[in-house]
Amino acid sequence: MIWMIKGGPVMIPIIFGSILGLAIIICKLWQLYGIRMDAEKFTEGVISRVRLKRFDEAIEYCSRNTRYPLAITLKAGLEKRTLAVHEIEKVLERVGNTQVKRLEKYIGGLISIIGIEPLLGFLGTITGLIKAFMAWERAGSNVTVSQLAAGIYGAMVTTAAGLIVAVPFYLICNFIISRIKYVSYELSDSSMQLVEAIVEAKHGA
Repeated sequence: MIWMIKGGPVMIPIIFGSILGLAIIICKLWQLYGIRMDAEKFTEGVISRVRLKRFDEAIEYCSRNTRYPLAITLKAGLEKRTLAVHEIEKVLERVGNTQVKRLEKYIGGLISIIGIEPLLGFLGTITGLIKAFMAWERAGSNVTVSQLAAGIYGAMVTTAAGLIVAVPFYLICNFIISRIKYVSYELSDSSMQLVEAIVEAKHGA
């Protein structure tokens, strides 16, 4: 608590940013945890039904898993199976992009927090050093080492605080982004497989 006070007013936005960033991280990790599934197995379950022209059964299979982006996307494609191939692809792309955007919500804010936290820390250090040297100027030759050390100590606290927040947030953010990219890849790959299966079913292959 003492080091927070030593850091001065700049510690307030640093702490606020850390709380907000942590809330976003918890929200995104919980969201990603909730949509974990065996995409390959699920896609194969849908494709096998489509190849047998059991479209209603395939839609029902997707409807039982609507918490997952992949199920929502494939269901949308199945419901539009009577359209031309390029139109089905557009539907799958649009729905898939919507699901990815939902996962990416607030990521921009987290990235901003990660970038701003060290800058706030440096700002606190600069303002703290200015105050320390102003005190030195006022004290003149009577200044003591302990006085200078106290001022510099308070100035460096903000830099440390900003980096303590930014470094782990940066690593976690990269993990979240990589998971979202992987989900996006799964959606794209499964969508292509579905389109191919629908075409095969239409031509009786």
